[in-house]
Amino acid sequence: MKSEELFTDAKNYLPGGVDSPVRAFKPYPFFALRGEGSRIFDVDGNSYIDYCLAYGPLVLGHAYPTVVNTVKEQLFNGSAYGVPTENEIKLAKEVIKRIPCAEMVRFVNSGTEATMSAIRLARAVTGKKKIVKFEGAYHGAHDYVLVKSGSGAIGLPDSPGVPEETTKNTILIPFNNEEAITDLFEREGENLAAIILEPVMGNVGCIPPKKGYLEFLRKITIENDVMLIFDEVITGFRISEGGAQEYFGVTPDLVTLGKILGGGFPMGALAGKKEFMERIAPSGDVYQAGTFNGNPISIIAGLETLKNLDKKFYQDSETKGLKMRRGLQDILHDASLEYQVAGLSSMFQLYFTSNEVWDYAQAKTADTDKFARYFHSLLSNDVFVMPSQFECCFISKVHSSHDIEITLEAMAEAIITAEKK
Repeated sequence: MKSEELFTDAKNYLPGGVDSPVRAFKPYPFFALRGEGSRIFDVDGNSYIDYCLAYGPLVLGHAYPTVVNTVKEQLFNGSAYGVPTENEIKLAKEVIKRIPCAEMVRFVNSGTEATMSAIRLARAVTGKKKIVKFEGAYHGAHDYVLVKSGSGAIGLPDSPGVPEETTKNTILIPFNNEEAITDLFEREGENLAAIILEPVMGNVGCIPPKKGYLEFLRKITIENDVMLIFDEVITGFRISEGGAQEYFGVTPDLVTLGKILGGGFPMGALAGKKEFMERIAPSGDVYQAGTFNGNPISIIAGLETLKNLDKKFYQDSETKGLKMRRGLQDILHDASLEYQVAGLSSMFQLYFTSNEVWDYAQAKTADTDKFARYFHSLLSNDVFVMPSQFECCFISKVHSSHDIEITLEAMAEAIITAEKK
């Protein structure tokens, strides 16, 4: 197998043979050759119906023709300038039109940069240091948020090389738990700069907020002069035109965006109320900069992608997502299994646990060995989902009803396979 040969070679030059830990799985990952529509093709001649979609950005599927054409045209005009372009203004206006809290935008290169900048801005605006994040949430690979769960109130570093003093101002609490927030605010409210959260936790599978929870967070943060940051790197432009804040009707102070915003190219953004955003340099004193901020390739790909995300797209996404989740529930019912099907809109995941999943601790009760057998069975039947139990799967604009039917047939077999040791 060429993928096996390439992986063996890659381990000599790339740590672990990959450029991101989530891409590694045993015995070796397949190496991609190309993507087209709802399918990804590997170097060994296999094709898979793809529900990973590059971990979320490819909301239109692979190599969407109009995105390809606009990027091709831009490439002939240049790939980077180091000066502003008109298209940056156009994309900023589009973000502001769609996202409720957005009055100004700063384009950056990744979700990691966006969340790092949002935390810096929140600390500057409030004059306070401590931030709150939720157990199991992922907000990028920067030091502020690489903290362990289950280590008490103050987060300890989750990686060697992150000094304890860097994370001493990061406080961890469980998601969907109002009492934990109330207790924390009674103890630390005057010291808190911000709460940062994924309104739908997409990096521990797929955990939505309980009814009223986001409203509760909005109320308590306003009352205590604490900024509310929605990390919508995953949910932004996926679950509705205005992301999770439109979907759930709750408007934060700041939002971070990425993935879909770049149309398949590296892109992130920080957006929010004008009074806060004007603190960012050069109009203000909060420093943020980047050579590739507002890169013309990513900008044009993002513009073209958003053109295709209209009301019909979101209606179709709901329909496809419901078909997938209900199909999975029917399979489990027929097999007399009480596992959890999670998701909303075009997001879904299957947890191999009989426990309801509303937070990280409950998600961790899932059987990862069974998930691994499920994953490999799907792969052998030409269906690619994320190799981790603790990721979220996605459906694109170009996934057909037939794709989903084929997938559900493969899932029925995979779930039975997962039950066998």
